[in-house]
Amino acid sequence: MKHHFITIEGNIGAGKTTLAHLLAKKLNARLILEEFADNPFLPRFYENPKQYAFPLELFFMAERFKQLKEMLHTNDLFQHITVSDYLFTKCLLFAKVTLPEEEFRLYQKLFDIIHQQLLFPDILIYLHAPVERLQANIRKRNRAYEQHIPDDYLLNLQDTYTSYIRQHNIKTLFVDASNADFLGNDAHLQVILDALEQDFPEGQHYISLP
Repeated sequence: MKHHFITIEGNIGAGKTTLAHLLAKKLNARLILEEFADNPFLPRFYENPKQYAFPLELFFMAERFKQLKEMLHTNDLFQHITVSDYLFTKCLLFAKVTLPEEEFRLYQKLFDIIHQQLLFPDILIYLHAPVERLQANIRKRNRAYEQHIPDDYLLNLQDTYTSYIRQHNIKTLFVDASNADFLGNDAHLQVILDALEQDFPEGQHYISLP
């Protein structure tokens, strides 16, 4: 395996956690999953974004930092690969969409202080799906607080992600996940596994699923 720290990203409902579970099993990798359900501000944020955006994003940043620092700085003699279903920079990208300008500037200062203490992944797998597919996946998993996410919010997140990846020239497998079925179609998962065996240069590398 060319990559020892693999991170999966994408919009809400893109299928990040499903793919992370499958890759970790296939690669005998240590798995890091985002613990979003423990954020007490999440349901309140979807009801009243202006009031709860800042504490929501601060809580997420603190929890993600704590989890990644503990996991990535602990050696595991039996698992030499780590798969995560989120990129720490996700904190900044979501905050950019949810926070007003003054609060975002403060948030960014805090982010910059702690971000440098974490390892960056060897490769990023970005799952790109149209908003219609994201909304269908969100309805299917049926988390009550997610059922009224506006299309515009998902579009803003999508644009923020892709802009960040391209601006920073991150080594990224950009996967068209419009019709992805990693659980039900072994060929889709195999495309990702085969790609991870290659040594890609920096930049974005676009992958289609059969």
